[in-house]
Amino acid sequence: MKVLIEGTKSLRGVNRREIRKAAKTVLRLLNLDGAELSILLVGDEEMRGINAEYRGKDRPTDVISFAMSDGEFPGLNKDILGDVVISLDTARRQAVERGVSIRQEVDFLLIHGILHLNGYDHERGEPERLKMEKKERDLIKELEQV
Repeated sequence: MKVLIEGTKSLRGVNRREIRKAAKTVLRLLNLDGAELSILLVGDEEMRGINAEYRGKDRPTDVISFAMSDGEFPGLNKDILGDVVISLDTARRQAVERGVSIRQEVDFLLIHGILHLNGYDHERGEPERLKMEKKERDLIKELEQV
């Protein structure tokens, strides 16, 4: 399993090694041991540009996923899941609002993004939203025990 982390943004309380370890744990728990994942850590300005270009929404968001299965060549390499883009600025604000650490918020956003890459979609109706939220809770509990 390969996890690449890049980005122009860093933040106190966010350690890239810990993010990589969390991502590998989540992939293992989802039985995606052979998968490849890219994680991009950005600020709100960069996220705003990405969100505007790819989703037509001219504002920052917390996390966006780009699944390789949705791209131009979906069958090219099934082991490459895709990209998860996380805004650390938004994550910091949300952590304060939710009363959790920045690390916990980034872990949640990472899980959320990976689940999207694995076919979960909370925007496809209530049953799908509930299924995804349950899986998020399960994975967060598992991750906290590692």
